[in-house]
Amino acid sequence: MHVPHMSRHRIVLFSATLAFYAAIIWAVLITSWLVRLDWQVMFFRPYQQWPGIHAFLDYYVVLGQRGPTAVMVTAWLGWRSWRQHTLRPLLTLAAALLLLNITVGAAKLGMGRLGPHYATTIGSNEMWQGGDIFPSGHTANAVVTWGILAYLASTPRARRWLSALSAVISLGVGLTTVYLGTHWLSDVLLGWAAGLLILLALPWFEPLIARAEAWIFTVRDTWRSRRAGTAPAPAAPVVGTPVALTRHQTAEEAREPLTEPLTTARPARTPAYHLAPGPHTTRGERTPVTPVGSRRPPHSDRIARGTTSARPVAGG
Repeated sequence: MHVPHMSRHRIVLFSATLAFYAAIIWAVLITSWLVRLDWQVMFFRPYQQWPGIHAFLDYYVVLGQRGPTAVMVTAWLGWRSWRQHTLRPLLTLAAALLLLNITVGAAKLGMGRLGPHYATTIGSNEMWQGGDIFPSGHTANAVVTWGILAYLASTPRARRWLSALSAVISLGVGLTTVYLGTHWLSDVLLGWAAGLLILLALPWFEPLIARAEAWIFTVRDTWRSRRAGTAPAPAAPVVGTPVALTRHQTAEEAREPLTEPLTTARPARTPAYHLAPGPHTTRGERTPVTPVGSRRPPHSDRIARGTTSARPVAGG
């Protein structure tokens, strides 16, 4: 699986986007031409100029809402995780959404800008008035949620197509909020920059995502072994590998090679006292024993084996 890394090209893009992010904030703070453009677009009232597309855009703007988009993208990435036997797609989405909530949420609450429907002074930047409109959350969420599909694409061709699709969706969502009058134009510009910064910074969090995935799999295997009633078998020590140091053992002693072979000591065998002492005789040297009460009559004239006797010579 392709894992993006923080290349020089990505660092340059991140720096340029961060500079654009800071420039938008500065332009709004000093009430520059950008704030005057915000008021001109608000007085133009696009939703009154083109009322025929109002119903469609009411549904289209849902593509930038956190809940519905997170459910749709999570379902797709969950299927990919199941097919590829990895949690990286889901963990990457979770990390991106967490960064989105922290950074965009902190900026919204920190600057407290009021939206067009709640503006009080014509021509002012409406900053620090208790609002939560700057940057646009819908726009930043559209950039991150749909851009994560391009970030996790496995082929360059799929990455190009998904990048174009996410750009079109996020561009449309941002302009839709301006059409509906819920955001200033500068809110949308800052939302695009905020979402792009999160996507560009994700490679810095790839090692953390990999460690989280390994930890989750370890917990899963341990839980399965306990449920099955068997504990995971400890790894057998390998001869020649370094072992753990004891309390009184130094590192120099641990690095010394073993000079004696490892043998397994066997317990001494207990002598069998029920056996008769003396040398062991062979079967041929043993004295035959006649069973008691034998009905076999003795033969006094039988010659023992191993002796020779003179046979009568027949004939004269």
